[in-house]
Parts: sequence; C-alpha cells; structure tokens
Amino acid sequence: METPPVAALKAHIEPLAALSLSHLSSSTRLKLADDELSVNAYPTDCGGIVFVGAPRYRIPEEADLAAIFEVAELAGIVWLKFDSEAAVIDGLPLFEMPDSAS
Repeated sequence: METPPVAALKAHIEPLAALSLSHLSSSTRLKLADDELSVNAYPTDCGGIVFVGAPRYRIPEEADLAAIFEVAELAGIVWLKFDSEAAVIDGLPLFEMPDSAS
C-alpha cells in the first residue's frame, strides 16, 4: 500500500536524462566545471546536473547546450545529467574529449 509521503513525492517527479559529457564542447564543459554556465547547473566530480525546466525556462547562451535543451524539452526532460561515463545519444552532436591518459 502506498503511503501519503510516497504519493506526494511521486506527484513531484521530474524526468532526468543522463548523457555523455562528449555532447558538450570543451568550453561548455569548462563552464560547467567552473559553475559558470548561463543556466542553472550543479557541477559534480564527473560532469554536472543542468536544469532545463518544463517548459524550458531559458535558452542557454552556449550554442551546444541550447541545441540539447531544445531536444530535451521536446522529450519532456526537466534535468540533464552530464557524466563522463553516461551514454552517447544518437543524433546529438559530439565533441572530442580530452585524453585523460595524457
């Protein structure tokens, strides 16, 4: 049986999609790491979480991120989790990742 707190939490679910950091240009990755994106973002050790909104609350100044926001909004995604080990999404642009072994 579902308890009232569980039902209340379910009413506030916001979809999140995890995607590879390789979908961000090196300059946007750096801005994410430095917490300097033009939109609300939360850097992590391996990427970061970015708020899209539903509907999208702002168009990012970063062109690569703006293109991802457009697709995310169409997909009903509210949060994007960029992670170095997350999936590459077919159809989204890819940027070269720095070689961590260098």
